[in-house]
Amino acid sequence: MLKMIMFILYLFPMCFVSSMYWMVQNFLFLLSFLFIIMNMYGNYFMSISYYFGCDLISYGLILLSLWIVSLMLVASESIYKYNNYINLFLFNLILLLVLLVFSFMSMSLFMFYLFFEASLIPTLFLILGWGYQPERLQAGIYLLFYTLFVSLPMLIGNFYIYKIVGSLNFYLLNNYMFDLDILYISLVMAFLVKMPMFLVHLWLPKAHVEAPVSGSMILAGIMLKLGGYGLLRVMYFIQNVGLKFNLVWISISLVGGVMISFLCIRQTDLKALIAYSSVAHMGIVLSGLMTMMFMGVSGSYSLMIAHGLCSSGLFCLVNISYERLGSRSLLINKGLLNFMPSMALWWFLLSSSNMAAPPTLNLLGEIFLINSIISWSWLSMLMLSLLSFFSAAYTLYLYSYSQHGKFFSGIYSSSNGLVREYLLLFLHWFPLNLLILKSDMCTLF
Repeated sequence: MLKMIMFILYLFPMCFVSSMYWMVQNFLFLLSFLFIIMNMYGNYFMSISYYFGCDLISYGLILLSLWIVSLMLVASESIYKYNNYINLFLFNLILLLVLLVFSFMSMSLFMFYLFFEASLIPTLFLILGWGYQPERLQAGIYLLFYTLFVSLPMLIGNFYIYKIVGSLNFYLLNNYMFDLDILYISLVMAFLVKMPMFLVHLWLPKAHVEAPVSGSMILAGIMLKLGGYGLLRVMYFIQNVGLKFNLVWISISLVGGVMISFLCIRQTDLKALIAYSSVAHMGIVLSGLMTMMFMGVSGSYSLMIAHGLCSSGLFCLVNISYERLGSRSLLINKGLLNFMPSMALWWFLLSSSNMAAPPTLNLLGEIFLINSIISWSWLSMLMLSLLSFFSAAYTLYLYSYSQHGKFFSGIYSSSNGLVREYLLLFLHWFPLNLLILKSDMCTLF
């Protein structure tokens, strides 16, 4: 693992060399492929060093981080073109990548907490520094305060565990079973806000709408997964209390998912629609995780990876339209089939992935999750069926309203995509549909 970390650290000086933008991007791609070749991870920690190690769950999420960050550089070409503080931008992204890789590799609960919180700072800078509207200040404050407000209890919970056990190593903590309600609440709440669960999700749409495309990609692709990953790790030693309380989170998530789906159907801002759909998807991931069955855990893991690629790709598509039309409103972004004919295929492919059509990884994750949630309780069938139906409904709404109809009279007759953009969308969509062939790894079998 050290060779990988050193590789990323050596990219820091490169950020400040002039005209090195695509070089950094190429190196990140190279690193992604090297990391794919390094796959020898099983269900227990390997490559263990002092505080860092890697197992299958970490492996998938680190690979996702590398992949999404390298694609963020492809998507943010306008920052390069207009020379918008480009060196700082690169530095920020590499710093964020380092913190994310560290948080997925941490074997100690405290180290995980440290990097989990530190990754907020570069994200905040992304939104404040390269965002679009003046409201980005408010979005940044929402992001910071929602997350920090629930993080302090988690830190205190960590110290308490250390006092009792004498270690914060995940591997050693699995032998313990804590029966404290307040410890459970303090550990779980931090991850629920990060997921985000319905009722504490308000920071997410704000952050997405104000963030630049790279900010949206990293938020949807990786930051939401930090919450799910944290829950996967801490659920081991608080399962006793989980049997009492998990029911609450599952109910909130399923009902909230349906309500968010209704909210999606009446959105006119493309970016807000995709951001809210993330909340609905993460709601079902959270429900599956909270059933604490193996099928729920493996399904939530595979849906996390699938959603990371799919949501990120959709944000890229919205950005491509935004760069051409200068607006994200559905009232102006209509009839794009006439305006950008070849982009409609990518809209279709990524929208169908978003509504879990075969052969995407989303379908596999959702089948596992629906199985686990229904076997947990028959009553959840009602909300799950509504959730699945409306997730298809708002995705169809997004696709048909943006592609069909008469296009807005204020735009040029037609516009072609660049090769860079097609490559970017291909690299989101292709792994999403290819990973179904390696589904034993994606579902932790």
